[in-house]
Amino acid sequence: MKQSQTRLIAKIAVLGAIAFVLMLIEFPLPFVPPFYKLDFSEVAVMVGGFALGWLPAVAIEAVKIILKTIFAGTNTAYVGEAASFLIGISYAVPAALIYTKHKSKQNAIKGLCIGSLCMIIAGLLLNALVLLPAYSYFYHMPMDALIGMGTAIVPLIKDRFTFVLFATTPFNIVKSIAVSLVTMLLYKRISPILHR
Repeated sequence: MKQSQTRLIAKIAVLGAIAFVLMLIEFPLPFVPPFYKLDFSEVAVMVGGFALGWLPAVAIEAVKIILKTIFAGTNTAYVGEAASFLIGISYAVPAALIYTKHKSKQNAIKGLCIGSLCMIIAGLLLNALVLLPAYSYFYHMPMDALIGMGTAIVPLIKDRFTFVLFATTPFNIVKSIAVSLVTMLLYKRISPILHR
């Protein structure tokens, strides 16, 4: 029992470290403001969630964020890190719960689709109600200035609601599709190592 717990902790630590490294490799997207960047750290979280369960997925997400703040610091007054954690678990937890209930390719696809939908909804609500106001507060930047960054890229953005609708939501759709596809491609190749 103790040995299996030690193995589980080691797997969480390794996957958390991999997620942290992947988080540092980020790509800007042309249709969103520059503070939204795509990374594939959720692939490591999702692989861990599928192999080990939803609670280890939350732990992997937490390890990723802790390592990021220790080794890379923050340039978002920790708002970006909080967003990454909350939106990450809103994706990983439902997907892992669905897949681990009955492990099949069909359930993996279903889990990733429902997880993606949860992430998109959580991203929309969190950005509109918490994250954009927090960015505005901690950066002493008027909300209009943040919205203006979005308007410069997508002219349809006029207020906080249209910001999350035309910037945050498309970003999360692209991210969830990309992460889901990479997870599907890699999981079966990696899972035998995690089940040892």
